[in-house]
Amino acid sequence: MVAVYTFVFSFVFQSRWNVGENEPRALFALVLFSGLMLHGLLAEVLNRAPSIIINNVNYVKKVVFPLELLPMVILGAALFHLVINFGVMLLAMLLMGMPLHATILLYPLVLLPLIPLTLGIGWGLAALGVFVRDIGQLTGILTTILLFLSPIFFPLEALPPMLQKLLVLNPLTIIIENARSVLLWGEMPNWWSLGLYTVVSVFICWVGYVGFQTLRKGFADVL
Repeated sequence: MVAVYTFVFSFVFQSRWNVGENEPRALFALVLFSGLMLHGLLAEVLNRAPSIIINNVNYVKKVVFPLELLPMVILGAALFHLVINFGVMLLAMLLMGMPLHATILLYPLVLLPLIPLTLGIGWGLAALGVFVRDIGQLTGILTTILLFLSPIFFPLEALPPMLQKLLVLNPLTIIIENARSVLLWGEMPNWWSLGLYTVVSVFICWVGYVGFQTLRKGFADVL
């Protein structure tokens, strides 16, 4: 998919990231990949969470099981895939002769605020998926919208200031921008934006957990 996106946006649409006059297309591919990794994490949880309870009915009816762990399992799998992609990313950077900045060590800290947000959304979708079976179809559309409304295929600075402010409302924007800063450009992250993002993320995680525990009382009746 990285190769396809690179061909479409770099060759066909002649997109550039404005990092230099002779910007190599391989660098464009790495910039895309750095954003796609994070989108893949959120998308995997969003797409799998609505059916996780339905696909494990035995845990609801026959076994005393902490059902809140099921969305956490999905998140764990998504994080594992992210770690693999991160290794591929570092290998590609080495093969291209790009410097590995010391700021790469901050990458886990940049990623950390996204985890409770994703888990909270996963809990909410898992609970709603029991009662609204078609919600999985909506999440597929939503993740596609997030893909093209995130600064994955274009730099955030390329948009007018008003649109930049709107795009910041996308849950991936702040994380992707800061992840690229530490991973590719060797710059420090914006700690203020990450701090605010963390507060909102923890709140959404709490709301998702409370909502899940409230709705789980009706799981057995519906299933």
